[in-house]
Amino acid sequence: TLVGFSQTTLIPDPNFEQALIDFGYDTAPINGSVPTANISNVTILNVSDRNISDLTGIEDFTALTGLGCSNNQLTSLDVSNNSDLTSLFCSNNQLTSLDVSNNTGLFILNCDDNQLTSLDVSNNTGLTDLYCDDNQLTSLDVSGATALRTLYCYSNQLTSLDVTNNIELLRLFCYNNQ
Repeated sequence: TLVGFSQTTLIPDPNFEQALIDFGYDTAPINGSVPTANISNVTILNVSDRNISDLTGIEDFTALTGLGCSNNQLTSLDVSNNSDLTSLFCSNNQLTSLDVSNNTGLFILNCDDNQLTSLDVSNNTGLTDLYCDDNQLTSLDVSGATALRTLYCYSNQLTSLDVTNNIELLRLFCYNNQ
């Protein structure tokens, strides 16, 4: 006999789960979980503007290449399991940290209007566009992001910025810093 076990992914934020219900990845009622099989092949997910404070469960979206979660109330975001991510839009939240070291295929990162104090993009060698303005960054190391073409890092607390390795850089906005 064959016994099937239905794997589920915990989704503690009811607004996140409601978005997944709206997209057809889950069925009502809101119960704090979604069938993992329904989300494991999703490549693009946009849950911006949905009053979400917790994206727990995003780690099981293992095929994700594009994630939009801007204009929410996120204080943390763990995308370490989303290794196929090429674009991440998480602006206008309350993020205090963001680890994109496992997202080596990232082309575009928009994390402006958060509360980030540091950001490490040294593993993101293919990153072409970085928008990290309006944070509280005291340091920013873009030396490993050698494909960088656009860098918006204005309105932070940077005291220095080294772009000598960024020979592709076309647009740099770094005003209103220290």
